[in-house]
Amino acid sequence: MSKLSVIVPCYNEEAAAGRFLQETGRVLEQMTMEEERKKRELSYEILFVDDGSSDGTAEVLRKLAEENSRVRYVIFSRNFGKEAAMYAGLQEAEGDLCVIMDADLQHPPALLPEMYRRITEEGYDCCGGKRQGREGDGVVRKTLSEMFYRVYRGLTGMKTESGCGDFRMMKRTVADAILSMKEQNRYMKGIFSFVGFRTCWIPYENVERTAGVSKWSIRRLFRYAADGILAFSTLPLKTAGFLAAFLLLGGLLCLFPGKNLAVGIVLLAAGLQMGYLQILGSYLARDCMENRHRPVYIVREKG
Repeated sequence: MSKLSVIVPCYNEEAAAGRFLQETGRVLEQMTMEEERKKRELSYEILFVDDGSSDGTAEVLRKLAEENSRVRYVIFSRNFGKEAAMYAGLQEAEGDLCVIMDADLQHPPALLPEMYRRITEEGYDCCGGKRQGREGDGVVRKTLSEMFYRVYRGLTGMKTESGCGDFRMMKRTVADAILSMKEQNRYMKGIFSFVGFRTCWIPYENVERTAGVSKWSIRRLFRYAADGILAFSTLPLKTAGFLAAFLLLGGLLCLFPGKNLAVGIVLLAAGLQMGYLQILGSYLARDCMENRHRPVYIVREKG
């Protein structure tokens, strides 16, 4: 018998969790019946991970678990972030296959049967949904997103594209590979790319949230982008050496004409030095956090 674990990170999703269970549960039931007709067995579980919500999400999840034996939940002691929630879900999942989905139904459950078919019949290790279009995001947000992915690919060499997010189904071997990466500052899109495996993509149209509001402000997106680059690229650190050589060469050339450019050169060098001290500090701070071996998350309750 195969088992599918649907992992659902939640942060202030009390209005969306019940609707998600209803819509996704209907698709999963159809999948189990289809497998029965093929003389195969498929079971499933839906694992909600409450990332320290400040609303009534935890209480909603307890009620859903009481009413439905296929529902389990993990509640964090505080907000640790979506990356930690996905990590916890993969650790707690019991399935041979795992799929990560958002509670707001922007990841369409209707794609699950095709994802399952691609993995079980076509031999893929992982199948993800690739979002088409960014309607509702606004021009600024859309532009910043495209710019980030271009910069990220250039700096890290990782094959990460716009629209290829966390919505994906994977074999247990892929999930275990992801769990083997123990860093606390996790950037899951980079980790998905790093572990590799044979992956296919199914396009889907972007849809509005069914309930609630987006938790991703511009400021939070910038912080998330910085985490992604610092987690998988040392190129910003290495460019300091190239700029240092350039400044030295420029300084030597300025000596020959005899013009007094000392003040300008000193100020320029000092500004660049301070900028790269910030980059060095960012890397050292991350290294310090990793060496503390703090847990990625802390569980307050399971059900």
